[in-house]
Amino acid sequence: MGLEGDCVADEVLLRDAEETDIPVFFRHQLDTAARCTAAFTAKNPTDEEAFGKKWRKILANEAWTKRTILVDGAVAGHVVVYEQEGDLEVTYWIGKEHWGRGIASEALAAILGEVTDRPLFGRTAFDNVASQKVLQRHGFVLLDEEVSYANGRGEDVRELVFRLDA
Repeated sequence: MGLEGDCVADEVLLRDAEETDIPVFFRHQLDTAARCTAAFTAKNPTDEEAFGKKWRKILANEAWTKRTILVDGAVAGHVVVYEQEGDLEVTYWIGKEHWGRGIASEALAAILGEVTDRPLFGRTAFDNVASQKVLQRHGFVLLDEEVSYANGRGEDVRELVFRLDA
């Protein structure tokens, strides 16, 4: 998940994610600071083949909602609602060059209007305050905390679990 400020973004639209978006998603997650902020990332973020394979599996899963975030027509990130151990979860990634413009907040609002099943869970690293604010702004409440190994930091990290009921 990316960081957000209180600024208003340019025009933010969601469209179905496509295979042609994968190279942009890959470039976004190559940024070291972004990976550290997100914390829970791929073991080897430079393995483009593995990244592409994972995303092709995501795109093939008909039960999941996969959207590319466009800002003024350019790919700025993605938002995905998926099932994890019986629970619906939302995740998003905003390219670092787009941070601080309210894009994650607008994208989350849009996906929440599209995917209305509840409860819906979201997770952030304990110190990713901006992403926590994005979730809370849209009604997610802190439910729990877990400690998991975070590839993006190479250590165990506290992960906050948020839940949206309505």
